Amino acid sequence: MSDVSIKIRSLRKVYDGNLEALKGIDLDIPKGSFFGLLGPNGAGKTTTIGIITGLVNITSGLVEVMGHNVINDYKQARKLIGLSPQELNFDVFFPIQDVLALNAGYYGLSKKDAYERANIMLEQFGLIKKSKNTARELSGGMKRRVQIAKALVHDPEILILDEPTAGVDIELRHMLWDYLKQINNDGKTIILTTHYIEEAESLCDEIAIIDNGRIIKQDTPKNLVNMLGDNNIIVRFNPRGDLPDLSPFSYKIENNLIKFSTNNPNKDLPKIITKLNESSIDILEINTSKSSLEEVFVKLTND
Repeated sequence: MSDVSIKIRSLRKVYDGNLEALKGIDLDIPKGSFFGLLGPNGAGKTTTIGIITGLVNITSGLVEVMGHNVINDYKQARKLIGLSPQELNFDVFFPIQDVLALNAGYYGLSKKDAYERANIMLEQFGLIKKSKNTARELSGGMKRRVQIAKALVHDPEILILDEPTAGVDIELRHMLWDYLKQINNDGKTIILTTHYIEEAESLCDEIAIIDNGRIIKQDTPKNLVNMLGDNNIIVRFNPRGDLPDLSPFSYKIENNLIKFSTNNPNKDLPKIITKLNESSIDILEINTSKSSLEEVFVKLTND
C-alpha cells in the first residue's frame, strides 16, 4: 500500500480561458502527516483543495486520493475526505445534531449510525448541551466547532482544514490544536491552510509553500527555517590582542560583537565556542537568534 495519501502531478487549472490559477504543480502528501499548504491570497491554495475534493474541475493533470483518481473514481475518493472550508457551509436554521447526522448520511451511514457519530462529535467538541440548538443561536466559535465536527462526522481518512481558526479566540484555538494533534497521532492525515504561520509551525510536520500557482518550497518547518532563515550566533567579547581568523565560519565584527551566520545555530554553537576559546578573546556573552517560519514565508513570497 502506498504511503502517499494525496498524489498530485502536473496539475493545471485555467479559469475563463486565460487566468492560470495552477501552473503544473506536483505534490505528494504523506499518509498520516500533518501537512501545511501555505501561500498568500490568490496563490492557488483554495483551487488545489477544490480540485482534491471535487468542487473545482481540473484543466489538466492527475490527482489521486489514497490511490483513487478524483475523476474516474470520484465516489471513493470523496468518501475518504472531510472538508472544513473557511466559510460556514451548513443550514443555520437546523439543529446542529441534525446538521451533523445529515452530513453523515451523505457518506452512506444509516440513520442510527449517523446520529451516533453526530453525538460523538458533539461530545468531543463540547457541544452536546447545544445539540438541539440551531446554528444561528451559537457563537462564532461554536459555529467553527460545528464546521470541523461536520467534516469529521463520517470518520474520514483525510481531514482538510481551510483556515480552521480564523476569527476564533485563543482558548478555542489551542483546544482545536490539541484535538487535531491527537487525531493526527491516531493516524489521520490532516491538511491545513492558514494565514497564522505560527499555527503551521506548531502543528505541521511538513509544509509546501505555494505562490502564483506554483509550489516554490516543500520541507519540514525546521529545515525551511535552517536553510532559508537568518540565523545568527552573537558573541560579545573583550579582545586581548589581534583577533584571530575564525574561518570556516561566516562572520562579521562590529565593535565588540562577532555575528556568526549559520544554518544550524544549535549544531555550530559548540564549535564556535571551541574556536573562540583557542583565541585571545574573553567571551562576555553569547546569544542566538533564529528566524521564524513567518519570516521565511515572507522572504519566499516577496521575492
